[in-house]
Amino acid sequence: MFIQQLYTSCLSEAAYYIESEGEAAIIDPLRDIDAYIILAKERNATIKYIFETHFHADFVSGHLDLNKQTGAPIIYGPNAITGFDAHISKDGEIFKLGKIIFEVMHTPGHTLESTCYLLKDENEKSHAIFTGDTLFVGDVGRPDLSSGNMSSEELAGIMYDTIQNKLLPLADDILVYPAHGAGSSCGKNMGPDTFSTMGEQKQTNYALQPQSKEEFIKAVTDGLNSAPKYFSINAEINMKGYDSLQNIKKKALTALDIPAFKKIILESDTIILDTREAVIFTQGFVPGSVFIGLEGRFAEWAGSILPFDKNIVLVTEPGKEEETVIRLARVGFSKMNGYLTGGFEAWKNAGEKTDMIIDVEADELAMDLPHDPNITVVDVRREPEFANGHVKNAIHVPLDEMTDLVQIAQFEEEQNLYVHCAGGYRSVIAASLMKRQGIHNLRNVLGGWNKIKEEEKIEKVKEASVLN
Repeated sequence: MFIQQLYTSCLSEAAYYIESEGEAAIIDPLRDIDAYIILAKERNATIKYIFETHFHADFVSGHLDLNKQTGAPIIYGPNAITGFDAHISKDGEIFKLGKIIFEVMHTPGHTLESTCYLLKDENEKSHAIFTGDTLFVGDVGRPDLSSGNMSSEELAGIMYDTIQNKLLPLADDILVYPAHGAGSSCGKNMGPDTFSTMGEQKQTNYALQPQSKEEFIKAVTDGLNSAPKYFSINAEINMKGYDSLQNIKKKALTALDIPAFKKIILESDTIILDTREAVIFTQGFVPGSVFIGLEGRFAEWAGSILPFDKNIVLVTEPGKEEETVIRLARVGFSKMNGYLTGGFEAWKNAGEKTDMIIDVEADELAMDLPHDPNITVVDVRREPEFANGHVKNAIHVPLDEMTDLVQIAQFEEEQNLYVHCAGGYRSVIAASLMKRQGIHNLRNVLGGWNKIKEEEKIEKVKEASVLN
């Protein structure tokens, strides 16, 4: 028996390759399937099953492309309704893989079709459970995503029954392999590890402690940030089906010279997406570009900010075009129409108009604040970050709300805007969105809150709800 976790950090997503006697199964594959095909080929194995734990909301699965390439059936748990051919399994159904077996465990709560797969070794001893978004290290899946007309409280109640009847009876030595780790928006309290044991989770996971159903519902529903806006789109794509990644890449990887690039952006409502590093982007970019750098949680922010119904053209670091396309496709983007040949340097060297964002250090903000009454600090961090400490009188506009033109329209022309986040990545995204809407009197604070909080001359406050 061989198990390999394939972890993708920018999405905090874990897919799994399991093999026995030359037969392999893939659990929760990403849209770009090459890693699974290559691994099976290197190990001289045949992919026999594609197991899906549920309809993923935070990424587009590779189940359809993997099925087309290997012929392996796509397997979902009970209650799944798909727009493509799939095997809808029964609770307790057994799937043999070489000398080992998978037992289907229907575990609704995160979604109604959520299912875990219990792996038993050749002696039929339970060895590991692949929990999808039902059970994480330190957490359980959020119960507020799309599942018909049920409320989050109703789903949390179902999840309580799942934990009591399905998960807690499992032996302590069983390995726990979840679909996500820390940083994912699919939960709220995930630990730093990407796997665990049932015994450890029974001791440390707040959701697995002795408690009434009412206490559990309150515990798992309190303090949830809003789910990213693209989650419902991705869940629908995974449910209904999608175009192949290869077809998307054919169009997206079209090299555009400057005349062709200009023609596209002038003749259609097209978004220019620049994926270079933040510190490089601010020094110069094609006017009107939206920045989302590959160095951050790129796909998640792209899905949260960019519209799915508009065409996109890319400006990347040369050689990063395919990576950009794949990472966009992972969260459901398909309307990519090419990239600028030679990137921004080619644009600049051709004498085309450019734009830039002024970067300032936190100590410059500290010096300017007492003397300029028009300075407005714009904090684009999430609500809990802002509540835990911010510049006094700062305007709070979370980055994922920057797509609302009303939020951007609140800024006045005479204001000197100093934009910051925690470290400097999200603030550059925000600044690019603001400039795209014609707001140019702004500066990006390098190092963000991490540097601002060190400046003693800048007055800071906390929200009363988090004061000690």
